[in-house]
Parts: sequence; structure tokens; C-alpha cells
Amino acid sequence: MSEQQICDTNELKWKALVNCDKTFDRDFFYGVITTGVYCRPSCSSRKPNRVNVEFFDTREQAEAQGYRPCKKCRPDENGDNEKGQLLIVTACRRLEHSTSPPTLAELAAEAGMSPHHFHRLFKKTVGITPRNYYAKHRADRLREALVEGSMIGEAIYAAGFESLSGAYNKDQDQFAMSMKAFKNGAEGVVIMYGTASCLLGQVLVAATRKGICMVELGDTPEQLVDKLTERFPHAKVRKGDKDFQTLVEIVITQIENPQSQVVLPLDIQGTVFQQKVWKALRGIEPGITSSYSTIATQIGQPTAVRAVAGACAANKIAVLIPCHRVLTKDNKISGYRWGKERKKLLLDKERK
Repeated sequence: MSEQQICDTNELKWKALVNCDKTFDRDFFYGVITTGVYCRPSCSSRKPNRVNVEFFDTREQAEAQGYRPCKKCRPDENGDNEKGQLLIVTACRRLEHSTSPPTLAELAAEAGMSPHHFHRLFKKTVGITPRNYYAKHRADRLREALVEGSMIGEAIYAAGFESLSGAYNKDQDQFAMSMKAFKNGAEGVVIMYGTASCLLGQVLVAATRKGICMVELGDTPEQLVDKLTERFPHAKVRKGDKDFQTLVEIVITQIENPQSQVVLPLDIQGTVFQQKVWKALRGIEPGITSSYSTIATQIGQPTAVRAVAGACAANKIAVLIPCHRVLTKDNKISGYRWGKERKKLLLDKERK
């Protein structure tokens, strides 16, 4: 092609760009030198100056020159929605049945896409990332195994988790003890428990098949067991075995190493309001504090500051539901059911 022909072709492309002509979207792409972005001719972004525009026949040519795809017109997507969705469905089936997480690169290669394109198309189609989709279905397998009566350790590894601590996620407390069982003092519910010492003194961890129902702090193991039986007077309370003691150790790790970010499955019961507050508390990262008024606003009830404080006081799962991270509006340490000294110690530890 002669220089004149190239010039004429580029002018035609420029005209298509100015007119946002969709009929040229499969014919070329343009890059904007000043922004480092490349677009389709129909892109609705602000039109660049002519001297700042380069034309490319393919997206690969644009990316080879260092341009990145525009976030408005998505020029790196192939436009074949139906085919793309079928490929995403195939990827979903693999993620659902994999006992070890496939990498993003593996999933993208199987779909014939770049990792960047695959990740965005997957999230756009499914609503969550491939990683989160895999985690959700892996957690579902764990729940099913636990409901069927498998031992905690066996169920965790069978579901595809590589470690006990890696098994736990923030969503598992939706399988809370039934309201009827809770009101009846956990009648007929088997509760295992274990005790150990930590920097806060003695700790008791109690759990049903579905998750931890109580983490209590105190001075002696006997005192803690008494509190457990008072809270669940009709439950079948049993001391945990060696496998259960591993769970206790994970809780202690969470207490003594806050940055470990282990989030354990909880079997909790409370009012709808309390559940909202406790969920908000679990979103506060170690080393960060909030206030009762902030939590109230966060759950959509800004005038319920006192009720938020009441929900914090009603929390029976120390540290894992981190009510210790809530301070007064002027950042002072307020009451804590396990003592202000323990609250201060926890906060100091997390700030470090």
C-alpha cells in the first residue's frame, strides 16, 4: 500500500472515530498517545486530538505498542457474548468439581482467552471472581460433609482445603443453631469444647457440628466450663478429642497473632439486628477500630447507637466476633464483657 493510500485509509478511520461508527468496530482500533489507552471506533470517550492518535488493525498490535484497553468500550473483548458465556459456564463446571484450585492462567488458556480478559468476562457473567466462585463451592462441599456427620478434619481435607485454618470463611455462620434449639438451651445439640491458656488467661472454645458457638475468656478452666453449661443447660456437652484441640489452637493463634486473618465458621444465634451488628464487626480488620455510631450507620440504622452497644455486649464469641475493636465516639475504651484490661491488651497487640 502506497503512502497516499495509507493516508487516505487513516483519514477514513479518523472519520469513523469522530462519528463513533460501530460498523468499523471489527476493522480497526485506535490508540491515544497521551493516555496510553486503545479503543474501538465507536467508543463514547472524549475524542482525542488527531495528532495524538495511532491506528491498529488488531488489539494485539495495540497492546504490543504498550497500550492498555479502554474501560468504557472494552476493545479486548471479542464481542461474541454467546460463545463467551458458554466458555464461562464450562469454567464454572470445572471450578465446582475441582478439589484443588485451578489457576487463572489455566482457566484462561482452556477458554482461549488472555487471563485479564477471562477474569473480567467471568466476573461480568457470574458476578464474582473465579477464585471466589471456587471458594464458595468448596465451602459448600465442606458444609455437606459436616451435615452428613463427617469428622471436622476429614471433611475439611475431603472438600479440597489444604489446611484446617484455610477451611474457614466468613459465610459459614449462616448455618446457625436453630432458634428453637437455642431457646431450649440447645436441647439435643452436641457441643464439644476444649480449653487452653493464652495471653488473655484461660480460653474455652465450644462448637457444634456447624461451627463455633462460644469463645469464653476467664481465669480457670472450671469457671469457663460452668459458663458453657449455664449458657446451654440442655445440650450434650462433651470434652473434645485431639482433633478438636486443633481447632482450639487455631483460635489461640487468632488471639495471639491477629494478622493471621483466620476466619472460623461460627454457629451463632441472635436477633436479626444482632446478626447485622456482628457481621459488621467481623468486617473490621485487625489494627483498625470503629465506633458504635459508625457501626449503626453502616448497618443502616444511624440512630440505634445504644442498640449496637447492646449487641456488642451480647456477643458470646470473644475475638472471633471482634467487639473489642469498637470504641466510644471519642476513641476511649468502653466496657467489655471480658474486662477492659483484656480489651486494651487485644488492641495493643493488634496495633503492633
